[in-house]
Amino acid sequence: MTALRIADGFQRGAAVTFEVDGSPVRAHRGETLAAALMAAGIVRLRHSPRDGVARGAYCFMGVCQECVVRVDGVLRQSCQVGVEDGLRIELRGSV
Repeated sequence: MTALRIADGFQRGAAVTFEVDGSPVRAHRGETLAAALMAAGIVRLRHSPRDGVARGAYCFMGVCQECVVRVDGVLRQSCQVGVEDGLRIELRGSV
């Protein structure tokens, strides 16, 4: 799918496609949304509400809240959401 994924060494889940701000992104079932976005080259997930600087995934385990995005209209931590076919992700105006 992209050069940011490890090529060999383990079996991947089935391919899935979800939308990010209306554009299709392919990933593998079993990946978290945060990992799939990073592998697709999408690292800016939101802007800080206080000073407007770009924010992205940081801890990848649900502690920091830096990776919050809208998933099907609901604010969720992308590191805690598994990718599925048909998810609609909104980065613009997430937080």
